[in-house]
Amino acid sequence: MTKQTQKSGNNSTNIQAEELTVVQGMTYPEVKEAALDVFRANFYELAGKAQEIASERAEQITEEFLQKLQKENPKGFENAEDPDFQHALFTTQKEYARSGDKDLGDLLVDLLVDRSKQEQRDILQIVLNESLNVAPKLTSDQLAVLAITFLFKYTQNFHIGNHPTLGEHLDSNVKPFIEKLSKNNACYQHLAFSGCGSISMGSSNLETILGTTYQGLFLKGFEADEIKKREISTGMDQRFFIPCLNDQKKIQVRANSAELLSKHMEQENIKQEDRDKITALFNLNKMNENEIKEKCIEIRPYMKEVFDVWSESSLKNFRLTSVGIAIGHANIKRLVGEFADLSIWIN
Repeated sequence: MTKQTQKSGNNSTNIQAEELTVVQGMTYPEVKEAALDVFRANFYELAGKAQEIASERAEQITEEFLQKLQKENPKGFENAEDPDFQHALFTTQKEYARSGDKDLGDLLVDLLVDRSKQEQRDILQIVLNESLNVAPKLTSDQLAVLAITFLFKYTQNFHIGNHPTLGEHLDSNVKPFIEKLSKNNACYQHLAFSGCGSISMGSSNLETILGTTYQGLFLKGFEADEIKKREISTGMDQRFFIPCLNDQKKIQVRANSAELLSKHMEQENIKQEDRDKITALFNLNKMNENEIKEKCIEIRPYMKEVFDVWSESSLKNFRLTSVGIAIGHANIKRLVGEFADLSIWIN
């Protein structure tokens, strides 16, 4: 073991860090007490009021973690005996004891709950361990950038089928971060330095991303006789055609994206000739980028600020690492409560 040295100030006591206690155990109070023992045995004793505040914060974050663990992953209590998990728990306690930042505490709890689900040393466990160390080094602005980048560049909400549901999606997952989005290049440079992402030469317009991920919301439609003209054997099949969302006098293909349309036609055993023709109609009369932007702002006016920050900063050039994805995922999850499992993106 590497020898560690440290110095103390007046009226303080040194306790060597990283001496993690393996516990046996496992009622809720026993797990809680063991978790607090981890903190007491590893956190440097502070002087006076600082010691009292640190202890209160450690107990608060431990209680919040255990309550969320009991709700989301009760099996995770078994990890109380695992030294590596105790190390992750201590990281959470230590960072919250230092800062007392509620948003950071909620974020660390979500990361730690996800970490509790990883029983074997795999890539996801390693990423979550690293995320617990990196997240406290980031500002609220940088955490907001990770959340927005993750949401738009790496996810698709399959429950969005019209403009009202898109608006609800934006309210839940975008609106809370708007005021914290930064155009400052130093924000993105620090994120890259911290291992959360990279600023690439190529860029992705938000309008293009939305127009691809949710293409079905941004179609101008076509006349109903196009289906007959193109000799599509399914005819006006409601599985594939609906009134156009942007012009009720016209028709559009019933799909959110080209990928989902392809999967749907395969599931329905549509013959290849018809698949090609329906796909061609899906790509007919799409809105241009400016029209997509205007439609989004019409649905939610605050989206103007998001488009502005996106186009005028390195946000359009930023790509996430696995650590950036994990932190962005946790930052959204702490607000919305439920989100798809992180293993979808990191496996």
